[in-house]
Amino acid sequence: MKLIFEKSREGRVGWTPPEKTVDAKIRIPEKMLRQGIDLPELSEVDVVRHYTALSRMNYGVDTGFYPLGSCTMKYNPKVNEKACRMSGFCGIHPYQPTDMTQGALELMHELEKDLCEITGMKKFTLQPAAGAHGELTGIMLIKAYFMDKGEHRHKILVPDSSHGTNPASAAFCGFEVVQVNSDVDGGVDLKHLEELMTDDVAGLMLTNPNTLGLFDRNIVEIARIVHSKGGKVYYDGANMNAILGKCRPGDMGFDVIHLNLHKTFSTPHGGGGPGSGPVGASKELEAYLPKPTVEVRTEGKGRRFFLNYDRPKSIGRVRSYYGNFGVMVRAYAYIKALGGVGLRKVGENAVLNANYLMKKLKSHYYLPYDRTCMHEFVLSGRDQVHDCGVHTSDMAKRILDYGMHAPTIYFQLLVEEALMIEPTETENKDTLDEFAEVMIKIAGECRTNPELVKKAPQNTPVKRLDNTLAARNPDLRWIHR
Repeated sequence: MKLIFEKSREGRVGWTPPEKTVDAKIRIPEKMLRQGIDLPELSEVDVVRHYTALSRMNYGVDTGFYPLGSCTMKYNPKVNEKACRMSGFCGIHPYQPTDMTQGALELMHELEKDLCEITGMKKFTLQPAAGAHGELTGIMLIKAYFMDKGEHRHKILVPDSSHGTNPASAAFCGFEVVQVNSDVDGGVDLKHLEELMTDDVAGLMLTNPNTLGLFDRNIVEIARIVHSKGGKVYYDGANMNAILGKCRPGDMGFDVIHLNLHKTFSTPHGGGGPGSGPVGASKELEAYLPKPTVEVRTEGKGRRFFLNYDRPKSIGRVRSYYGNFGVMVRAYAYIKALGGVGLRKVGENAVLNANYLMKKLKSHYYLPYDRTCMHEFVLSGRDQVHDCGVHTSDMAKRILDYGMHAPTIYFQLLVEEALMIEPTETENKDTLDEFAEVMIKIAGECRTNPELVKKAPQNTPVKRLDNTLAARNPDLRWIHR
């Protein structure tokens, strides 16, 4: 494809301004005029066609499959996009008085109630802007709780399989981060947890299912160990897709939780946003939730929603205004459309799809944890490295040649040459079979033609890049190679 400068023709224009009819009194000083700007000369149709062609080179969930583990890049219903763009929602402003925003406040109140029911928590805040922000908010609740009790607990336990934001959130909040080892089944090592769980530990941060895609069978015992020493158990809700409608973090023993509305509850979040990370708290921690909260009171025969700032133990506001409202509308529409039965099917289909793919691929790639997975699973390219000299990054680039997005690679860190795959619940069997065929074919290419895989990608507009050079000296111009 030619660059737009290569399409330029001298004298060609897209629009010609009318001749000057009034002698302007205000002149732009010569020194303020841009000099030497080499802009392409094109007609309007040339420009439109050029950028339309460029847009077709983009890869998105509307055009292809995203098997990204721990990211939940699933298709989201367009009707929810339409709902959040209704004038009554997108036309309001947070500075408007509550008399003029009763509908928005009611939606937030109802969404909070739904999230409480889904997770087993006592109360939610909708303020946090995304997952890591929700994590920080949750840890702040735990910190405020112990400060209120006069206890100085300065440690947070984090499993070695955690998302990287877990230790970052705890450290940012002033805690010393202590790592808990995994056992041979990929869960928390109970013996190590008991050794570490002392009176100076404020709590444990845990994802269940974890980032290996495995549900921790010892979750009730884990909660008991932490609670026996007075600590709190924090739930990272990034992997909530797998358990929707099947089990609730509150029933497992978790005291505080964040959810990623932009992953689990229908907001496309690729490209950096938008996000929303509501935080739910148990009865013991709800008093510390950020303010204001949305409350309701009965007035005559109706209800009136209001913002409650009278929360003396609250950690205070954690975000401007009341959170990313558009994401809340999408989540509300998604939950109400699916209902309890539909949400349960989300979890069931996410788990079914992941196990189907794992079964098809485990004889072609090393599977470090050969047990029933949840919404995602982790393969390893160690055999391809040792036998053929082909790395996981090479295979990921080769996937691009087949017109598909690559899975997450080199995470989970516990697995050598990791390939983390999450098909999500929205993909059908045909798509999964097509992806499996590509993965199996690449495994064969590693044996028969490893140099081909090492040179991938070859069928993309930009061919293989030097990773180190690209990171240290990025060229942000699009160049046809």
